[in-house]
Amino acid sequence: MFAAEGIEVIRTPPRPPQANAFAERWVGTVRRECTDRMLIVGERHLAAVLNEYTSHYNGHRPHRSLSQQPPNPPTRVVDLNAARVQRRPILGGLINEYSQAA
Repeated sequence: MFAAEGIEVIRTPPRPPQANAFAERWVGTVRRECTDRMLIVGERHLAAVLNEYTSHYNGHRPHRSLSQQPPNPPTRVVDLNAARVQRRPILGGLINEYSQAA
């Protein structure tokens, strides 16, 4: 079917971590930090968990390659002298996000 459309199929070897390093890193991180620690009961539950974890991953979780900043950091400015630390549970308390509350 692909050959008829002129599309070249590139086969990736089975189970090599070097085939797509970015995807392998993402899958490994999601498994270690999220799905290995909870019981997923269905496809809808998995989709909800992955949506919430993706928001946490891109909006709050520090990344080493970005100098410990998230990919989409919050844009608000907080007065550090008057701020308190606020905890927000993610995924039912599996992960906690900490931020400074005004």
